[in-house]
Amino acid sequence: MSTFDDRENAFENKFAHDAEMQFKAEARRNKLVGLWAAELLGKSGDDAEAYAREVVKADFEEAGHEDVYRKLAGDLGDKADEATIRAKMAECLKEAKAQIVSEV
Repeated sequence: MSTFDDRENAFENKFAHDAEMQFKAEARRNKLVGLWAAELLGKSGDDAEAYAREVVKADFEEAGHEDVYRKLAGDLGDKADEATIRAKMAECLKEAKAQIVSEV
């Protein structure tokens, strides 16, 4: 195998790894933000975990994270405005990435 082929394979492996890490981070973000929303909704324990799973599943409705935002906004109603929800989603994504990095 040539050096070029080695570099190409390394790049493809890195791309696949990065995509997998981003997927895991987004899924974890959705769980974390789901737990946050569950608390605002007065849920705890198994109910909170079940709600967080619903939020994770909502992310599979379409590409991007707007489906998660719509679920949260619809469920939370006047308990949190758009800016609060989006800020919490960004905060949870940072936290999720940090958790994943610390696990590796």
